[in-house]
Amino acid sequence: MSLTVQLWGTRGSIPTPGPDTIRYGGNTACVSVSDGDTTLILDAGTGIRRCGRHLERGGPSAQRVTVLLSHTHWDHLQGLPFFPPLYRAGSHVTILGPRQPGPSLESVIHGQMAPAVFPVPAAALASRVTVTEIDAGDHEVAGFSIRAIGLCHPGATLGYAIGPAGGAARLAYLTDNELGASIGSGRWPAFVRFLQGTDTLVHDAMYFDAELAGRVGWGHSSASEAVQVALEAGVRRLVLFHHDPSHDDETLDRLLEEAERSRVRHGGALDITIAAEDTTLHC
Repeated sequence: MSLTVQLWGTRGSIPTPGPDTIRYGGNTACVSVSDGDTTLILDAGTGIRRCGRHLERGGPSAQRVTVLLSHTHWDHLQGLPFFPPLYRAGSHVTILGPRQPGPSLESVIHGQMAPAVFPVPAAALASRVTVTEIDAGDHEVAGFSIRAIGLCHPGATLGYAIGPAGGAARLAYLTDNELGASIGSGRWPAFVRFLQGTDTLVHDAMYFDAELAGRVGWGHSSASEAVQVALEAGVRRLVLFHHDPSHDDETLDRLLEEAERSRVRHGGALDITIAAEDTTLHC
């Protein structure tokens, strides 16, 4: 059974609408994964609004919705108050994300809809909402087999390997991951092991190599680093994700060129693409 992956938001940090980001998109992170019967939504950036509208056009599929968060930084959560199934009577929205060291995940989510920042409080939503914290390890989520791994990023952050229930992982989603930091901490081999056997890897590729020195500790990778870990793990396809808000379409074209040069330099076969809104992938 194959998985269908749809990209609804590909940007990092802040939405960037405008004529210079038309091809790759300006919405922040949101990806959906479907096995044909059930859809799992990864992250709730501004792209989740369009994802929710798409689900509602499918009718009953919007009645039970599962959202799996990588972490709670604003660009991965800011679209949630605008997610249409939350306002649909009779629906049940399940939100899962990493266990928080401070305020609970539920309190962080409700804070997105506090009266000071949003006119509709969480208590007034028409749907039933369940919030659950998870840890690294194996999980069964909405009929999918999920493996979670901690990432190199400020705050509690998880990456996910996703496959059909009882099957091997087909998709890995590792956004907001500083691979350079993983080398220094000795965690790089763990990422390579985690990714082995993966068909499609959606990975943070926010920077050019020349930008890294000024952004150490920010929690993001270069496209070249993403290529290297994908090659070592034997991944078939790499999707460069979480685009820097200062990178317009032409700049992202150059980022892809740098990634291709890195592939040639390291050797090996790898299909590399830049994440673009409205793209559909199969893995």
